[in-house]
Amino acid sequence: MFKMDKFMKRLLFVVTSLVLIAILLVNCTENQRNKVKQPKSVMNMTKKIFGEVDGKTVFQYTLTNKNGMTVKVLNYGGIVTHILVPDKNGELTDVALGYDSLSSYLEATPYFGALVGRYGNRIAGGKFELDGVTYNLALNNGPNHLHGGIKGFDKVVWEADDFLEADRTGIVLTYESRDMEEGYPGNLAVKVTYTLTGNNELLIDYEAQTDKATIVNLTHHSYFNLKGHGNGDILDQQMEIFADQFVPVDKDLIPTGELLPVQNTAMDFTAPHRIGERIGRVDGGYDHCWVLRDYDGKQRLAARVTEPESGRIMEVLTDQPGLQFYSGNFLDGSNIGKGGVAYQKHYGFCLESEHFPDSPNKPQFPSVVLKPGEKYQTQTIYQFKVAGKS
Repeated sequence: MFKMDKFMKRLLFVVTSLVLIAILLVNCTENQRNKVKQPKSVMNMTKKIFGEVDGKTVFQYTLTNKNGMTVKVLNYGGIVTHILVPDKNGELTDVALGYDSLSSYLEATPYFGALVGRYGNRIAGGKFELDGVTYNLALNNGPNHLHGGIKGFDKVVWEADDFLEADRTGIVLTYESRDMEEGYPGNLAVKVTYTLTGNNELLIDYEAQTDKATIVNLTHHSYFNLKGHGNGDILDQQMEIFADQFVPVDKDLIPTGELLPVQNTAMDFTAPHRIGERIGRVDGGYDHCWVLRDYDGKQRLAARVTEPESGRIMEVLTDQPGLQFYSGNFLDGSNIGKGGVAYQKHYGFCLESEHFPDSPNKPQFPSVVLKPGEKYQTQTIYQFKVAGKS
């Protein structure tokens, strides 16, 4: 009887051990399955309080991908404060002009990193007619209206939601622009989504709907310097714009109404040229809209900028008819940016996807009218690469 008990104990021990091993194997297999089904995110998103405007909290959202590319965005004005991208050696540098504090953005600023609306660029005399009614807008650029007026979309606190996924992260900004705000008709519901992808792309998606016929032309106003925001001017960087025509302007930068060929002019960037190569032939420097090829409302490559020393390349893709290239002509050292850098003339360039300036007063230009029941929807992509790498 004693021998039988000892045998049974050994048998029970063996069986129990086998059961435990089986359970462990099942758990390991299940864990492996879970890893396949739910991969760990390579993206990251954090936020911190950046200040307060009009009694509302302003947050700075930091978006980071697997390559270390980092984009920082405020819910005040949809302002992009930082864009850190790698060079040919993998070293990260901030290529966006901006400020260290909210107070600097609240003072006079040349729209560093801003989300611009309701109407990006200029409207002659601050007037336009729609459905037989003349609307008067603020005159905040000499005799003209610029970038949405005195308190445009760049100067309001937006509602913000963030998202974090396996291959992308970002924020969704929403704002209700009231009827006759800055002189524009209609209650306009606006949504703008900033997305950082794992492919070093910054996607900006714009949406808007109105309850009354109005005009809409949203854009983004980052100043870029692919050498780094504090590393001198942008005149040696190579610019390429995929456009065969441009929009000529008068002394106040209002379109004449013509569309002229770029061929044999300083506006010809159909092949890469240094930004500073022919800038002296342009009165005041570049601050013009190019008529992009193949406008059909679909996404296509609009521009490419290359910085030879770092190897950084930035490409701009858009579904819009125009691209405003501004070479930082009005920077004069009075704007003290991040790290105490005084931003001098030509320290940054802007590439703003848009409809043409003064389109509401130029019926021959593509329409910027948005009516009830319609949806304004457009996307622009800023993609960063390194020369010699796909």
